[in-house]
Amino acid sequence: MSNTQKDTQGSIPIRKHFVGLWRWVDHIEAFVLATSTAFLAILLIINVISRNIGKSIYFAEEISKLFIILITFTGSSYAARKARHIRMGAILELLPAKIEKVIVIIVSFISALVMFVLAYYSFRYMNELRIRETTTPALGAPYWYFIIIAPIMLCTSGIQFLRTVLKNFQEKDVWLSPEQQSEFEDEQTMIEGVLAEDDGANWKLKETT
Repeated sequence: MSNTQKDTQGSIPIRKHFVGLWRWVDHIEAFVLATSTAFLAILLIINVISRNIGKSIYFAEEISKLFIILITFTGSSYAARKARHIRMGAILELLPAKIEKVIVIIVSFISALVMFVLAYYSFRYMNELRIRETTTPALGAPYWYFIIIAPIMLCTSGIQFLRTVLKNFQEKDVWLSPEQQSEFEDEQTMIEGVLAEDDGANWKLKETT
């Protein structure tokens, strides 16, 4: 067996491990976003009801802040992987594919650098809160527990942008994110599925007639 065959066979399990890893990250981020949004809505509704009845929940504001932090920073990583960040898509689509690819690579690389810098400063801020032993007013919980998600998810966002850069170097087509080639890929897939069902229904109708 040649060395090239050994290298390719050895690289396949590594790719599978990375694919499995990002699938787990996808599931975790989707779970965090869904549960945080649901619990935030439930908490606010209960707090409004309790405020009208008698007295509001004293820790509702702090827990709401925690959920908002979770949703914001987890959503940034999720959006980077699913190509859901705000971009000048209309302008990019008018450009030739090669120029669009170059712009996507440059923007993704700069975005990755920005995410890593923000992750560094957010980690420093979190560490300062931990050293000072700053606590929340109502619950008295260490405040850095609320901030720890920020450097983690900012770093993950930076990795997603770097994955976008690598994906565009590996593939001929333009990839807006490591997992999505088109900004409207999900919508296109849904429309194609609906059209396929319509064609199947029309074909069965012609057979019966």
